[in-house]
Amino acid sequence: MTAIPETRDIPHRLLLATDLSARCDRALDRAAQLAEEWQAELVALNVLDPAASPDQALAWISGESDEQLLHVARQQLAHDLATANVPATLRLVRSDDASAAIRETAASTQSGLVVTGVSSNDTLGRFLLGSTVENLARSISQILLVVRKRTHGPYRRIVVASDFSASSRHALLTAARCFPGRELILYHAHAVAMSGLADASSHPGVCVGIEENEYAAFMATTVLPQNVKVRSVVECGAIESSLTRYVREHGIDLVVVGNHGRSGLMSLLLGSTAAKLLNWLPCDTLLVREPNAMT
Repeated sequence: MTAIPETRDIPHRLLLATDLSARCDRALDRAAQLAEEWQAELVALNVLDPAASPDQALAWISGESDEQLLHVARQQLAHDLATANVPATLRLVRSDDASAAIRETAASTQSGLVVTGVSSNDTLGRFLLGSTVENLARSISQILLVVRKRTHGPYRRIVVASDFSASSRHALLTAARCFPGRELILYHAHAVAMSGLADASSHPGVCVGIEENEYAAFMATTVLPQNVKVRSVVECGAIESSLTRYVREHGIDLVVVGNHGRSGLMSLLLGSTAAKLLNWLPCDTLLVREPNAMT
């Protein structure tokens, strides 16, 4: 079988979708770190929607113009990026559909990556995925990075969720292209019908060798850069529980997921299991859509 290469470069422009509030500082810090690492331009987008933001509603009621709001936003962005060595510009858009505004701005600026955060619920002690992020995950054609963790340097421990499909290959190649020189963990969760085997930790030897042939065939048709090392991990169980457990136990920084797969991996993520996995993962998530997935 012919090996399939990947030739596209790393993103040269990043779009940060932010409301410039304190809860978005993690996404801003990560976007700045990636822009510096990749020598990319950073575009920060603030969508003005008074229906979703009490602060903006009060500003409009008091008679502040878009120009005044933009001036304040630029000042805050300049302050937040004062220590980041990256070129950054700010765009202000008035819209009652934040996800549509983000998609349109990503397309018009030719951004290869969209970075966004999730809101924090201190009472629950966890992060909650907002409707804007969920809409973006379903509809955006660019790579989408959902940031949860604070930035402590470049991503080091990276997992690529795989079902050995073409979508998984594209996700793996994207991770290899964006994060050269780092070991990538190709993670596959093997669903087991028998309820007694649902917990892989109780049966550590059950999944050994189950996917060896498929993994070998998958890697044989995947051309990776020479400086990328891939290690495979196969566990039994449902993807939402087994992957979440693996991330927690191994201190994973980033999980990369393709949006279409033989077993409907992203359909699973964005369906009934989406809220579970995207909310439960205690790390950042990179959602990679295949080039032809929007057609």
